[in-house]
Amino acid sequence: MSEPFLVGLIGARGHTGRELLRLIAGHPELMLGYAVSREWAGRPVAEVAPEDQDECVFEALTPEEAALRRADVVILALPDGAGSDYIAALEQKAPHRIIVDLSADHRFDDAWAYGLPELHRAKIANATRIANPGCYATAMQLALAPLIDHLDGVPAVFGVSGYSGAGTNPSPKNDIERLQDNLMPYSLTGHKHEREAAQHLGIPLRFMPHVHPAFRGLIVTAHIPLKEATDASALAALYETRYNNEPLVTLRNAPPELKDGTNRKGVLIGGFGVSDDGKNAVIVAAEDNLLKGAAVQAVQNINLALGLHEMTGIAA
Repeated sequence: MSEPFLVGLIGARGHTGRELLRLIAGHPELMLGYAVSREWAGRPVAEVAPEDQDECVFEALTPEEAALRRADVVILALPDGAGSDYIAALEQKAPHRIIVDLSADHRFDDAWAYGLPELHRAKIANATRIANPGCYATAMQLALAPLIDHLDGVPAVFGVSGYSGAGTNPSPKNDIERLQDNLMPYSLTGHKHEREAAQHLGIPLRFMPHVHPAFRGLIVTAHIPLKEATDASALAALYETRYNNEPLVTLRNAPPELKDGTNRKGVLIGGFGVSDDGKNAVIVAAEDNLLKGAAVQAVQNINLALGLHEMTGIAA
């Protein structure tokens, strides 16, 4: 049996870090090499992720210390702007190591592969620098991509996510008492996922995000103006042709609900509504913001970068 690939996880304390620990523990070709968390330093990883059987403990490694540790892949699960010192140390001491960055820091950087496999698989394969997409940006792009050549105007997307998308640092967006019986709009213009999806799809779009009291799950509803009239069956057929061979994209005629995305490994796309004149489509996409919106997508990208089967360690 071949040796597993070692993974260093930096930022293991967060919600996505927890999901990554679980996925790494269940992956037949990966093994956790180290897990960096200053807050949890000294605690066994198994206290947080019982699946981990390797007796690892969380460590408060400096960027230089982390760069010197053995690892084939390093995952940065840190807030935006917090990973630059780790990347600089890795570039200097281990330049050929694969880095997967879950922050937004490199999603607009052409030197990094943009890690949305369904749209950029060829560029991710064998890449050593991969920028994991944002959760909303993933759902938006997969909902809109089949209609890029059919647009006649700017799509408008309404989004709702669970509060885990706001991270672990206290804010109004993860204040459970404030969110109770509430729906909170935020960043209604210029949201980073709006800019991200627009850049990688090559189109303008408008996005209106909201957060609600559930911990996880995400849904987007896209209103899309079309150049030529169509009907619901033709619209659904277009998506079937585009995603027929994508294991993490599921299609159905009925519009998914937010709870349908919770704990789902991939994205569920449906609705396929068309206005009476046939010139406006409505598409709905649901996913788990911590899974296909973050951790599962990171594992997809790692598999591709290592030359493994893309679905290794991922239960569809």
